[in-house]
Amino acid sequence: MLKLIVRWLLLAAALLLVANVDAGVSVAGFGAAMVAALVLGLLNTLVRPLLVLLTLPVTLLTLGLFLFVINALMFWAAASLLQGFNVTGFGAALIGSLIYSICAVIIDAAVERLFAANGG
Repeated sequence: MLKLIVRWLLLAAALLLVANVDAGVSVAGFGAAMVAALVLGLLNTLVRPLLVLLTLPVTLLTLGLFLFVINALMFWAAASLLQGFNVTGFGAALIGSLIYSICAVIIDAAVERLFAANGG
């Protein structure tokens, strides 16, 4: 459970980083970033697999590049559902989702290593 909370807090911080790097993404504060990270996680867990399955022919045709579009749509959808988390357009959503995904990979690796070192 602690691992999940640490990951959630770090992903919220990553969302603040995205807002500082990408001018098209804005987050009102850390509380809004925490809610946005939670909603992004839920969308990526519940909706994204269905979208990936439905768009499998297009994804195969584009050699997987369409997955970037799906990630951007999830990022944009989260922003449209929440107040305090705004994305100005699809281009900003694409860049923001790329930066956020890179941060998520780094955070996942660090959290796994931290908890593996501590026996948890």
